[in-house]
Amino acid sequence: MSTQDQHPLIFLMGPTGAGKSAVAMALAAQLPIDIVSVDSAQVYRGLDIGTAKPSLAERALVPHWLLDLLDPSQAYSAARFRVDAQVAIEAIRAKGRIPLLVGGTMLYARALVGGLDDLPSANPALRAQLEAEAQADGWPTMHARLADLDPVTAARLSPTDSQRIQRALEVVMLTGTPLSTLQGRPKGSDQRATDQPAHFVSLEPRDRSWLHQRLETRFKDMVAAGLLDEVRALRARGDLHTDLPSIRSVGYRQVWAHLDGDGDLQAMHDRAVAATRQLAKRQLTWLRSNAQRTIVPCDTAQATSLAVTALRAAIG
Repeated sequence: MSTQDQHPLIFLMGPTGAGKSAVAMALAAQLPIDIVSVDSAQVYRGLDIGTAKPSLAERALVPHWLLDLLDPSQAYSAARFRVDAQVAIEAIRAKGRIPLLVGGTMLYARALVGGLDDLPSANPALRAQLEAEAQADGWPTMHARLADLDPVTAARLSPTDSQRIQRALEVVMLTGTPLSTLQGRPKGSDQRATDQPAHFVSLEPRDRSWLHQRLETRFKDMVAAGLLDEVRALRARGDLHTDLPSIRSVGYRQVWAHLDGDGDLQAMHDRAVAATRQLAKRQLTWLRSNAQRTIVPCDTAQATSLAVTALRAAIG
């Protein structure tokens, strides 16, 4: 990113279902913004309903970046997001417009603002080995194994968080050093923190039950809009499976399991809503670690106007 352009990076963040897209579209009616997606699932083509991806009509009204970048058979990463976001931001500013970073993938936001840790690349053979062991012993057992090797990382992970447990085990087995230790080391020069200031406007509920109810309604609406058919189409390709990051996305993983015969529609609904609530809890925990954020209560009738005001103040 150009060092001569010191405009602050403006983030609109919040847990899933908090209303970020509505705020972004409202701001776009007032200011010349382009929206840069900070979402690890919206990068995949064909994952539309379950990711609440902006509609074609919304994209026609406001330019959106970093949507539909990859086929679901591919894997995205925070490192690639960092590069893609920097390119997008420079391109938007070159047009004389304002980039607004919108989403809930906190790792991506951290990668862009705080830089990346020097971690080894994925090792397919080791991942396959760990997956086979998990199939035999269960992820809680793998979590216990991680607790012996990297207790700091294990303490912050759920025993069923397969993706993060697998990655933490992979890192310690490849390097001999716990992930928690590597993440505390200074970052390499190509992964250092951006030299630009950043301002976060965060949509957060005052009442957690409001968000829980909203997430339940939202998932029901996704099912009514055709989520099961969307997942059926992905399954029909024949080359996708539940080990892929795209299919492990919240909602898709639960629908896929249901289509595999694991439980009825109500069980699918309950698992998906529970997983979405857990995701929202993790997102809120990350947001609360940023004491400098501007908080806008999303469980109020004035949420959109309050957030737009806060964003306009941040943009200056």
